[in-house]
Amino acid sequence: MNHAPPWPVYPVTTAARPHGTAVTPVHHDVRLAMVGNIGLPLGRRVRRPTPVPGAALPDFGLPRPGRRRHVVASRVLTGLAALLVLFGLLAPDDLSSFSAAALVRVPVEGLVIAAVLLVLPPRARRVAAVAAGLGLGLLTLLKALDTGFYATLEKPFDPIYDWSFFGAGVEFLAGQVGEAATVAALVGAGLLAVAVVVLMVLAMLRLSRVAAGRRTGATRVVAVLAVVWIVASVFGVEIAPGQPVAAQSAAALAYGDLRQVGADLRDQRPFGEVAAADAFRATPGAQLLNGLRGKNVVLTFVESYGRIALDDPAIAPKVGATLDAGTAELRAAGIGAKSAFLSSSTFGGGSWLAHSTVQSGMWIDNQQRYNDLLGSDRLTLGGAFQRAGWRTVWDVPAHTKDWPEGQKFYHPDAYYDARSIGYHGPGFAYATMPDQFSLSMLQRKELATASPQRPVMAEVDLVSSHAPWSPRPWLVGWDQVGDGSVFAPQPAAGEAPESVWKDPAKIRDAYRDATDYSLQTVISFAKNYGGDDLVLVFLGDHQPPVVTPQGAVHDVPITIVAKDPKVLDRIAGWGWQDGLHPAAGAPVWKMDSFRDRFLTAFAR
Repeated sequence: MNHAPPWPVYPVTTAARPHGTAVTPVHHDVRLAMVGNIGLPLGRRVRRPTPVPGAALPDFGLPRPGRRRHVVASRVLTGLAALLVLFGLLAPDDLSSFSAAALVRVPVEGLVIAAVLLVLPPRARRVAAVAAGLGLGLLTLLKALDTGFYATLEKPFDPIYDWSFFGAGVEFLAGQVGEAATVAALVGAGLLAVAVVVLMVLAMLRLSRVAAGRRTGATRVVAVLAVVWIVASVFGVEIAPGQPVAAQSAAALAYGDLRQVGADLRDQRPFGEVAAADAFRATPGAQLLNGLRGKNVVLTFVESYGRIALDDPAIAPKVGATLDAGTAELRAAGIGAKSAFLSSSTFGGGSWLAHSTVQSGMWIDNQQRYNDLLGSDRLTLGGAFQRAGWRTVWDVPAHTKDWPEGQKFYHPDAYYDARSIGYHGPGFAYATMPDQFSLSMLQRKELATASPQRPVMAEVDLVSSHAPWSPRPWLVGWDQVGDGSVFAPQPAAGEAPESVWKDPAKIRDAYRDATDYSLQTVISFAKNYGGDDLVLVFLGDHQPPVVTPQGAVHDVPITIVAKDPKVLDRIAGWGWQDGLHPAAGAPVWKMDSFRDRFLTAFAR
């Protein structure tokens, strides 16, 4: 049954036309078109587009497959952005404290940033999001540096003083994997650092847009989390032992670094005054070291010879047995020894800091203090011996480049580095030559030709026990050492570094065996050349990296060896223990105290 439409139907009007022209009737479909286009001039035919085969049909508000994928991808990106920001805020700067629980806490810094972004207008919000992303990206990189420094040096990265370690690290890496691989690693690390900062900025921009688009919901979430943070902070709620729900680690880290920078900058000013305050600064040579007149004195640093070598159950049995056997052999030859510990100014690396601390009697624990020391006129142990009439010698086989600032400061009478020492054998991982060659060269070129009127004082840096500790050399007869070519035909002991460093157990074994080799070399040298005119002081520079657990003491063993009993009698009041093997209860001195005690004991 036909019904009239509920609206009036008007005839189509046309403009004036010639008489007799027919008027086109209005069809039903045109009227419907007119109804759907209210506001259009009546009487104009509406042409609907011709359907195209395969074209999408109207979705009537229902989700389409393509739209669904877009929504899912958008949500995934937002989730990843949130995880990245949370990681930057909550990740610790020390692997020893890393756990999954650390990443599910409530960071107060995130709440503050979110609250600020929610109240800012669009343009200011974008600027603030970029600034927050840059800051958080840089903080993440700083945490990564801290992680590496804690793992190797038992300290966080110092933004002012610790850049010098990168140069040493690059040299070490190049020695292990080659120049090309080192360059590739540095480029990769640089790109990764840039990517972290860029991705953090993009993540902050995305999260700020999402929050601004859902301002009411985002405000409620921030408010609820703020209440949770306050309650958890007041009552000390922890999600796991040592992991408080109310986190503020990012702000604490940033604040701590800013304070450290300020302290470092202030620390530079009084150094000259401290260096000048020296009881032996103006002491005449005739009043120095009279208790050692006529003696050749060899100050020997055994790389990475730390207390762990005597305490660790997996290392101590072998090293301890070598020291005990060496004590017996030296005693049978009429040679005595006394041992104790020094607390080193560095840990896991930075050997030059320990060397300069012993030499100067100042606490040199960072690169700036070291640089300041080299620019001063501080009296060193070597300088005291030189003033008293000794010929001073520096035997530093690890040096492969010029060292003008060090030579100017220590001003030795003779200086031997890897290029001038005369070695013609193979290198062993980091070590440019075996320890036995270094000591053999010193004996042949310096000690054997010294006279009682002008004896020799030498610093010798032994590097066979330097990481990666494998492969390592072996002992030969002292009369066979020659120019070192004797070490070439035989395969080195131990595996290649890249094989050893894949297995923590192999790393410990390699450290143990390399340290044992260095100590056997020193003991053999003292036994073969330890006459009445030799005084040997050997000590570690720092605890070894990687092998030593975090939180360990910085102690290193120190031993004085002499055949003349009068030498050891002068240090009887020190309380040091007899023999080469200091026990757990042996005295522990700060490393910077050794110079003054030594000069005092042998002054007259």
